[in-house]
Amino acid sequence: MSSLPLITDWAFYAVAIPAVLLLGVSKSGFGAGFGSLAVPMMALTVTVPQAAAILMPILFVMDVMGIAAFRRHFDWKLVRFLVPMGLVGTLVGTLLFKLLDARVVAAIVGVFTLLFLAQRLLFPPRADSPPPPKWLGAILTATSGFTSFVAHAGGPPINAYVIPMRLPPLVFTATMSVFFFVINLSKWVPYAWLGLLDLRNMATSVALLPFAPIGVMVGVRLAHRIQPQLFYRLIYLGMFLTGCKLVWDGFR
Repeated sequence: MSSLPLITDWAFYAVAIPAVLLLGVSKSGFGAGFGSLAVPMMALTVTVPQAAAILMPILFVMDVMGIAAFRRHFDWKLVRFLVPMGLVGTLVGTLLFKLLDARVVAAIVGVFTLLFLAQRLLFPPRADSPPPPKWLGAILTATSGFTSFVAHAGGPPINAYVIPMRLPPLVFTATMSVFFFVINLSKWVPYAWLGLLDLRNMATSVALLPFAPIGVMVGVRLAHRIQPQLFYRLIYLGMFLTGCKLVWDGFR
């Protein structure tokens, strides 16, 4: 019986395993702050579309575990607003995927992320400041669905809308887990239609799958113990690293 045609390059696994662990922590413990780094990290050794395809089954397992762990903390009213807007973004991503250069998308997301962080640091919101308007939320959430489809980098745009709401950490994490579960589930048919879900990518994904629950379990434990102020500082750090990496990928 022939062996599965998975990727065998050791350099790929040297970056893919830390990327999967980091993605697991972000999916369950720190929203999407660090998770957007996974594809850029893996793209050091494979293309962005291939990295995104390999992560699809892993994301599904992580999303299910995250929903199970935080099932009592969802903000359903916010979820009902976010999900339809995010699906609009995945539809746009499906239609434009073959026309876009992944590096251009990476650069746009990275610049946007760094601008958002600069705005938060230079002009921090007051405690009584209102959350962003819904029209802006709709644009940012659709952008999140689009960038998630192209490079699993949906975290920065959605964070820019939800973070100013100052949700409790568990509510923030739970709500993001539902949002990205639906968004990631909606990608399966388009990814298959685009020819990204081939046997080699899926076999490689299976090889990486055992590392998924490790990252998720670490994230769940942290999310139940971390203080809100530190929680959001870590998200900002993750967004800063993500922004820098995406800008570097886009302009190098």
